[in-house]
Amino acid sequence: MGLATVYVVIMGCGRVGSALARALVRIGHQVAVIDRDPSAFRRLGRDFPGEQLTGVGFDRDVLQRAGIERAGAFAAVSSGDNSNIIAARVARETFGVERVVARIYDAKRAAVYERLGIPTIATVPWTTDRFLRTLIGDENTSSTWRDPTGTVAITELALHEDWFGHTVQDLEEAVAARVAFIVRFGQGVLPTAKTLLQADDTVYVAATSGRVGEAVALAATAPSNEEES
Repeated sequence: MGLATVYVVIMGCGRVGSALARALVRIGHQVAVIDRDPSAFRRLGRDFPGEQLTGVGFDRDVLQRAGIERAGAFAAVSSGDNSNIIAARVARETFGVERVVARIYDAKRAAVYERLGIPTIATVPWTTDRFLRTLIGDENTSSTWRDPTGTVAITELALHEDWFGHTVQDLEEAVAARVAFIVRFGQGVLPTAKTLLQADDTVYVAATSGRVGEAVALAATAPSNEEES
């Protein structure tokens, strides 16, 4: 089985919000995006299938029109700390959304809200990874290593069982990440594109920040040809 579809509401359609929305759609989730500026929705592209609502993201009526009452997750990623804090609290406390993430620039404020159980994010590239990690579970998307600049991460994948028997190249093309190495029978292996994935393999991939959570989510679903059969 792959990941269950989640309905996600995103407040803010800047670089962060649009990247989150596109990533979530790519891995099969349903998304509604709220922004005060209707021109911001151009960042989503013409083929974006989700909802697009113009309005203030912490306004209860706007949130209800966006479907917050059926949302499994909410991301407050506008450019304003105060707006994000208010929206995150409304989503959590008024509508009972289980998974809420807020983008907070002020480190002291971020620490306060982390203690209140609202995960916070700052840098743009890591935001998609952090939100997807919150959405689909920390245990599946924890990065093992990041380079000193934070640009590249090496992460363990939890593969769907239908990937076994497929090649490394098949997996790389599906998850848009490079297989760095495999641990097989207790030994590290540097695979080639034609290496077949086996049951009990532990697979580590290298991916750019912002694509780590998406790679993990895609690896946890069956290959597309398996799903169509």
